[in-house]
Amino acid sequence: MRKDIRLGMLPDPFLFRNGKRVTDTEEWRARRQEILEDAIGLEFDGMPPAPEVFRVEPLDLHGRGSTCSYRIHCGTKDKPFTLCFMAYIPKKEGRMPVVLTGDAVYPKNCNDRVIAEANRRGFVVVKFNRTELAPDFADPDRTCGINALWPDLKFSAISAWAWGYHRVVDALITLDYVDPDHIAITGHSRGGKTVLLAGATDERIRYTNPNGSGTHGCGTYRFFQQEEDGIYHDNHSETLEFMFQHISYWMGQGLRSYIGCEETLPHDSHFIKSLVAPRCYLETNGYGDIWANPRGAYLSWQAAREVWKLYGTEEKCAVWYREGGHGHGWDDFNALFDFMEADLHGTPLPDTISRVPYDDMEPLYDYSCPVN
Repeated sequence: MRKDIRLGMLPDPFLFRNGKRVTDTEEWRARRQEILEDAIGLEFDGMPPAPEVFRVEPLDLHGRGSTCSYRIHCGTKDKPFTLCFMAYIPKKEGRMPVVLTGDAVYPKNCNDRVIAEANRRGFVVVKFNRTELAPDFADPDRTCGINALWPDLKFSAISAWAWGYHRVVDALITLDYVDPDHIAITGHSRGGKTVLLAGATDERIRYTNPNGSGTHGCGTYRFFQQEEDGIYHDNHSETLEFMFQHISYWMGQGLRSYIGCEETLPHDSHFIKSLVAPRCYLETNGYGDIWANPRGAYLSWQAAREVWKLYGTEEKCAVWYREGGHGHGWDDFNALFDFMEADLHGTPLPDTISRVPYDDMEPLYDYSCPVN
């Protein structure tokens, strides 16, 4: 038997700090800036500064129809930092869309088969290792990765990883085979949390695709799933308390005070998602990935989509669900490819993306989009 735990309705993202409500897209831009400052600050302890220096160094070039590698030189004038990435390029003329992932730490995910399919569709695949930016373990003295560049700042590991996506985008738009207007980012689990933040904070990214990202990603704090009959290996959703017990370096430290009273948070995950609007957003999840709270993610997506309605671009905000648990594989990547092709060619979304994954759930929000 499934047990759903609701901790209250999701807050209204259209409300300014002063209580005034957004009435149009111009006002949303101002409200968006407030969310960037407040929600990103609380959720992730903000973002690292822009680099003071930047240069792209080719390492291994073989042209189109090959794999090329590059090193990014960035950081501060006094403290240089480098980051490498690989580009898998179709044998095709002109500028091409890009699928970028920082999950080189998960080599089985975006594997040779996935890359070949992306190239067949005319997409460049780019991979880097986000853990070069910050380690995936606690670094209290802030001596590793880009933490060492700004040791007095407290941005989280996920902020550092998202900053890495931004620097690779900086590099990609300098390459003559890249279509800078059609860059997609995708990542899984903690990489999905990273992608949500990276897409929310960089408007050059057209397609944002977090996969199986769960709490502190797409899953809402105000809804939890429990599967009491034990059908799934993980039979309850990840909690804020668990995250601070085990992976607090992912977190904005101010979130700690909301453990046990998550319903009092001034924002929730739909605020972060709404920052992507009106660009293209595809959230992908597994029905059986209970730890990642797929039902809560869907409720948060419904609430965030009201911002796309403000722009009249609801078709650009989509979800895709599959059977199975925590993973990022062939079907997930092809859902992203299909989504991108629909946008590129101006065709309707496939039925698998436009369908409703859950038709037995009441919304978790009670506000509506302001009238255009």
